[in-house]
Amino acid sequence: MPGSLPVLNRAAVDYAIRAALALGCTVHETSVFARKNYFYPDLPKGYQISQYELPLATRGTFEGVRITRVHLEEDAGKSLHEGFVDSARKTYIDFNRTGVPLIEIVTEPDLRSGSAAADFFTRLREVLVWLGVNDGNMEEGSLRCDANVSVRPAGQQALGTKAEVKNLNSFRFLQKALEHEIERQIAVVRHGGRVVQETRLWDAAAGRTVSMRSKEEAHDYRYFPDPDLPAVILDGARIAGIRAAMSELPAARRRRLAAQYALPVYDANQLTQSRALADYFEAAVRAGAPAKAASNWIMGELARTLKEQGTDVSASPLTADRLAGLLVLIDKGTLSGSMAKDVFEKMYATDRTAAAIVEAEGLSQIDDEGHIAALIGEVVAANADAVAQYRAGKASTFGFLVGQVMKAAKGKANPKRVNELLQKALGSG
Repeated sequence: MPGSLPVLNRAAVDYAIRAALALGCTVHETSVFARKNYFYPDLPKGYQISQYELPLATRGTFEGVRITRVHLEEDAGKSLHEGFVDSARKTYIDFNRTGVPLIEIVTEPDLRSGSAAADFFTRLREVLVWLGVNDGNMEEGSLRCDANVSVRPAGQQALGTKAEVKNLNSFRFLQKALEHEIERQIAVVRHGGRVVQETRLWDAAAGRTVSMRSKEEAHDYRYFPDPDLPAVILDGARIAGIRAAMSELPAARRRRLAAQYALPVYDANQLTQSRALADYFEAAVRAGAPAKAASNWIMGELARTLKEQGTDVSASPLTADRLAGLLVLIDKGTLSGSMAKDVFEKMYATDRTAAAIVEAEGLSQIDDEGHIAALIGEVVAANADAVAQYRAGKASTFGFLVGQVMKAAKGKANPKRVNELLQKALGSG
């Protein structure tokens, strides 16, 4: 509220430190808040609390891109240009997020295309969500991207005048906006014009950027230390403690999962889509599940069911240790794949274990050679024509006979054992 004094949020500082460390930055033990003075309708005080000369952290590298700084500031209001009956004539201002802490991450101009920028931002979002620093929701505005674009003639070292593009609330819009803005600036220069330093908005409907307002230089903001906020003093122990408590980052975990559990790169990538998913996988393996089987079931049946239910793995009613119990039974040959899917559905809908369901419903897979051989004998005797066709060279008949044996066993026979013993009975084993 205008007139109220600011108070620093300790958790926001810890989050900013966490993000800065993940991006390879140096976190400074002293940083200072400043007032950034400018007029815009979404800024009722006429200034924004930010950091300028002494930011929280500087000089990092992430995904091959240099990080200039990570600093803390407060959010402004949100301008609403559409969604109202009179939107063509009016802009509404939502002040609900005013004063909410922000982390601003500034990069060097190391990206050369819209696709490279979108890929970098995707990886950045992944890390921030992984660390619990941000929920990654771009549509709601908790993660936003402002991109500065400048062009230069081939062979020239100095970059041209930059224009800032705002209103980028998706990776697709980010890429499209930058591709358009690059083309626009190239056209301006080629026709003898001059690129103006300004802030532009991305108009997704029109597929182009449009001028929003002129862009100030740093000296135009008249930065000076905020008199209501003292310097932020961080002791080395606090920074070291945050570093020690940080979880393994996504890229490192992908590499470790692939190496430690002999997983394909595809599996490792899918299992690290979120920290909760990677934790679930490793918990299942610790509980005894074979690694590759756990990966297959998590990416397959579990992912499908969670999507149908509209929930996340962190809220899955089927715990990792219960899934592991099911996979152990499959590995032992107690359950066939088809039977296991039925048990999985019952486990997901209840709190019962796989072993309890198998015992209660008599679902154990038949693996006894004598029992299976007896069933095969009955099927062979009842299907003399099919047997004769198979022995005459019609290989496709074998699948029919396997199906008859499985039908006689009510789906409980071990398919591998059925195949082996049937081939032997037909004289082809």
